[in-house]
This record gives sequence, structure tokens and C-alpha cells, in this order.
Amino acid sequence: MGERIGSHGANTWATPGGHLEVGESIEKCAQREVFEETGLAIESVTKLSFTNDIFKEEGKHYITLFVAAECHSGEPEVKEIDKCKQWQWCDVNHLPEPLFLPLTNLLKEKPLYPLFSN
Repeated sequence: MGERIGSHGANTWATPGGHLEVGESIEKCAQREVFEETGLAIESVTKLSFTNDIFKEEGKHYITLFVAAECHSGEPEVKEIDKCKQWQWCDVNHLPEPLFLPLTNLLKEKPLYPLFSN
């Protein structure tokens, strides 16, 4: 989880993420964004769910796509110092707060633990 700074959702905790490039698959976008933001290489990307997120104060409306992935080694590093204060591994049952709106909306719909269990 990363502590956001500098844009909408500042001072909230979120997973890595960003915008899809033209023609990019959701899986490739997830791999690219995680690497750009944390330096970690992920694999076995699986689509999970999506949320409809309206940031009223900022006048922004996003559809957020959520995926699960595997990461076999490494520690996350802050690669975009203007967007994230810190990264840390978190237990899915004990997430830091406050959470970024899309993650809050996801948790309202479904608990995370069953999404990540095998």
C-alpha cells in the first residue's frame, strides 16, 4: 500500500495504479504501473473487480479496475516522489487508514480476503 500525496486522494492509502495507455491490456497496465511506481515486477495478473468512483470535490469520475498479482521478490521503493510518500506491505485484513476512495468502494462491495485466497 502506498500513502498518496500531491493529487486527489492525498494522505490516503492505495494500491499502485494509473491510467491505461491506448491499446494496453489491463494486465499489462498493472505490470507497468506497479513497476513504474514501486520497482517491483509482478506476474500472474488476474482481473478481480471494478468500482465506480466519484470524487465530488475534485470534479473527477473514474472507473477503477482492480487486479490481483504475484510478486516473488523485492521490497517496494518510492519511484514517483511527487505522488507517493511511502510503500509498505500490508496484511489484507489490517489495511492502513484512511483508504483511497476506490479501495473503500471495493471493500463496501466485497471483502478482500476471499478475493486473494486460493
